[in-house]
Amino acid sequence: MFENILEKENKKVILLGNEAIVRGALEAGVQFVSTYPGTPASEIGNSFYQIQNSKDEIKGLYFEFSVNEKVAMEAAGGASFCGLRSLVAMKNFGLNVASDFLLPLVYSGVKGGMVILSADDPSCHSSAQSEENTRAFAALAHIPILEPSTPQECKDFVKFAFDLSEKFEIPIMVRETTRVAHQSAPVKLSVISDQLSKKGKFVKDHKKFVTMPPRVLEMHQELLEKIEKIREFSENSKINSIFGNPTSSKLGIITSGVSYLYVKEALKELNLDIPVLKLGFFNPLPEEKIKKFIGPSAGGLIKVLIVEELEPYLENEVNKLAKEVNCDLRVIGKDSVPEVGELKPEIVIQVIAEFTGKKYKIQDTKYKIHGAKRHPQLCPGCPYWFVFNGVKKAAKDMDVIFGGDIGCYMLAGFSPHNIQDYLYCMGSSIGIAHGIKKAAPPAGGQKLITFIGDSTFFHSGIPALINTVFNKSNPLIIIMNNSTTAMTGHQPHPSAPAEPDGIEIENIVKACGVKNLKTIDPAKQKEFIQTVQKFLKKDEVSIIIARHPCIFLKKKK
Repeated sequence: MFENILEKENKKVILLGNEAIVRGALEAGVQFVSTYPGTPASEIGNSFYQIQNSKDEIKGLYFEFSVNEKVAMEAAGGASFCGLRSLVAMKNFGLNVASDFLLPLVYSGVKGGMVILSADDPSCHSSAQSEENTRAFAALAHIPILEPSTPQECKDFVKFAFDLSEKFEIPIMVRETTRVAHQSAPVKLSVISDQLSKKGKFVKDHKKFVTMPPRVLEMHQELLEKIEKIREFSENSKINSIFGNPTSSKLGIITSGVSYLYVKEALKELNLDIPVLKLGFFNPLPEEKIKKFIGPSAGGLIKVLIVEELEPYLENEVNKLAKEVNCDLRVIGKDSVPEVGELKPEIVIQVIAEFTGKKYKIQDTKYKIHGAKRHPQLCPGCPYWFVFNGVKKAAKDMDVIFGGDIGCYMLAGFSPHNIQDYLYCMGSSIGIAHGIKKAAPPAGGQKLITFIGDSTFFHSGIPALINTVFNKSNPLIIIMNNSTTAMTGHQPHPSAPAEPDGIEIENIVKACGVKNLKTIDPAKQKEFIQTVQKFLKKDEVSIIIARHPCIFLKKKK
């Protein structure tokens, strides 16, 4: 509950990692917050939205659900250019959308502290596309990245990130994972800043804010120098910590983020005392601190275990550093630690037991989870049941390709629907449909129906629709309008009824040049089926807006 987030200082309250991030931002004096909802980051935006619309509203705090992550980051950047502290939050795939602005933003730097929260989802609990690891942006964008492990660290690291951002005039990324975002733990609160009422002002500075050659080349060099200064700063930072005595063992462990909690639990379970280097800074890495941990001055480790989720970024860096200070060191990582899927305590216990030569057998009752797996399904009463049922009936005697997009309707790929022939990323359903229709046989051959949600349409479907109309393609596009951003927690979007100045999707579709357009309640099955069959015969783009509110919106009313 957001009320816990607003508790007074010097108290300890139970918070989710995401709620602790909100509290940390408030304590740091954040004044501008923007986001596009995406799990596992959704609670951040939801909490700010509740605060903004409650009787406990914090004066001077601005919050918005933006139409996509790129414009959310641009808006937060603009606020930072005016000297305000800004936070932008998104899930890992949102960072891809925002990267077009992120890379030059890191070059130019910021004025007010700016924190970018990226939430990764190993094992794809709420992500259809891939196990993307946003730590890759460390090298791509040269952006400093902090990795908290606990809700307390979520709060503290966000506050630290704002100070770091202003000290070096650079945006700072705080990277969390699902297990960090959604774990609950006691968090000690400090005072909420009283600086939120500060007003911003943009001061023209062509040298700072215009990324054009030849100045942009100078910016690149300045960025590299800035990163090295931050590296020096990170060497003495308390968020990089050594637990245990490196001189007392020939074995060591290096880890970061939630993996540290698994290591901590494993050492306790195995009753082992092995030194652990926990890195709060992922980029830039504190290289000298790592060298001291693995080098001769620490007693001369013979083996070091790198515990990290997904790709071996830490492992590769430690291997490079080991060649400088301890050539005989055996660096063990992905040859023992899985590279696919999130880590779990039982996995890390087995890895560390093998690493130390200690025998260990998992207790069935303690770590093994029994029970049959089942695929997720649409909620009972969801209007999408009508859509998929109607489409299957309308297309039963035709050769039809079904295109998917990101939202609740992804579940059409599972039983009992089984009508998802491709699915990639936000808004791609329409773009891919255009390419397929250009490549597929002419009229009389394969037909194509693609599904896209109302929020996703605003997010990234509009440019693809314009391209499809302009380049004369003819898919049937069904816009699933359930009046909310349902999958991530029922956040508002520009066409939701709760918005007094809402933008009608029909007006946008008409403005894009679509002639074949009809809005239907899919519960009217006969009319819906007839329209699908009629529009599939068209030689131009056709759109059906399947309008029926989400069942949870109806329950709330």
